Amino acid sequence: MYSLSGLVLDTMGHDIRNGNVYIFINRDRRNIKLLHAEDGGLVLYQKRLEQGRFRLPGYDPQAKAYFMEWRDLVLLVEGIREDPSARLKRLKMR
Repeated sequence: MYSLSGLVLDTMGHDIRNGNVYIFINRDRRNIKLLHAEDGGLVLYQKRLEQGRFRLPGYDPQAKAYFMEWRDLVLLVEGIREDPSARLKRLKMR
């Protein structure tokens, strides 16, 4: 958690406490981590896909970031796309 917040400060030049959610996706796009600062501490959410890959939004090279709305973040994490046949496959829990 602290290493990721260090990346936000050192690489992006942002203060982790600015209210943004910072998204970290590994190279093969199967793991995602969301880092957010709330009153009282840092929150880290992590998700690993058993099948499929996370789809990246458009990249802003000037800001060195992927900007999106909250709604887009939820769609990204859940693997929801406009075309239902293109959605990520999920394992069903029994």
